[in-house]
Amino acid sequence: MKHAQPRGLSRRRVQQLLSETKYERCAGSRIDVLSRRFLGHSYKPNPLIGSADTAEVFTVSLDGFDCVTYIETILALARASNVEDFVQWLRKIRYEHGRTQWERRNHYMTLWIRNNVREGIIRPVSMPDIPILSRERVLNVVSGLAAQRTRVKCVPKAAVPRLEPHLQSGDLIFFVSTRKHLDVFHAGIIVRDGNGVLMRHASRSRGCVVEQDLSEFLKANRMAGVIVVRPEGVKRRVAVSS
Repeated sequence: MKHAQPRGLSRRRVQQLLSETKYERCAGSRIDVLSRRFLGHSYKPNPLIGSADTAEVFTVSLDGFDCVTYIETILALARASNVEDFVQWLRKIRYEHGRTQWERRNHYMTLWIRNNVREGIIRPVSMPDIPILSRERVLNVVSGLAAQRTRVKCVPKAAVPRLEPHLQSGDLIFFVSTRKHLDVFHAGIIVRDGNGVLMRHASRSRGCVVEQDLSEFLKANRMAGVIVVRPEGVKRRVAVSS
C-alpha cells in the first residue's frame, strides 16, 4: 500500500541530517548527534493533526516539537538511511502497525513502548538489583478514546541514582505520573557526559528543546518513577550519499 507523503516534510533537511550521521555505526551515537542538532528549537504544543472527530494527518516537523514528537523524530532519523526510510520509520514508531489513523496513534506512552518493543525498535534496559514498582492504571485522559487498563512498571524515583550507571547515550527515559488515570507525563533522551547523565527533551516550561542534568529534572518534578528503554540497532543501514 502506497502512503501519501507526510505534511511538512522537508526532504532536503532530512537528507542533510542523515548525511551528518552516515559514518556513525552505533545507534546511541547517531541519536546523540541528531538530538544535539535540535537544541534550542521551539516547543510546540499539540503538534499532530487529528482527533476523535478529525481525520488524522501524518505530519513531520523539524522546527518544533513536544516531548513525544522530539523522541519520535530523532529515533526515526537514527534508523533511516534515506528520506523514504525516515518517513516509514516515523510512521511505524508513531502508529500501531504503521497505520495512519487517530485511534491507532500511540496516545499513551506505555502503549508506545509496548508497540515499539514488539516492532523491534526498542528494548527494555536490563537493570539487575534495581527495585521495580508496579501499579495498575485505568488510562482515560485522552478525550474520545476508550479507557484502557494497563500495568505500569517503573524504577521508583528514590532508586534512580542507582539506575544511572546502567544508562547509555541514546536511551529513552519516560517519567511515570502520580495521577491514577495517566501513565507517563514526560519523556526525554539520555546523553552521557563523562561521569554525568544529561537529558535532552522538548520542555514546555522552557519553551524549547533543552539539555539539562537528569538529577535537576528529578529534583524539580514530582513523579512515581521512570521507565528506560534502549533503541535497537538497524541490521542493515546503507550510508547516504553526501
